[in-house]
Amino acid sequence: MVKEFSVIIERDSDGYFVASVPNLKGCHTQAKSLNELMERIQEAIELCLEFENSAIGKSRFRQMEVYDSHQ
Repeated sequence: MVKEFSVIIERDSDGYFVASVPNLKGCHTQAKSLNELMERIQEAIELCLEFENSAIGKSRFRQMEVYDSHQ
């Protein structure tokens, strides 16, 4: 089963980009650059799914949509 996730990206007062996935409880990360943030949020999603899968069965992460609130 393939799941797609919306990712919300914001910039905090210290200049860090912060990404969160509303549909995955506790799934968020931060980074100084958008490139680094994209790598980190993909890893965070995979880890959150791994945790969920251990409780409810198997699924796979294929892609995500990113919405930047500063555009």
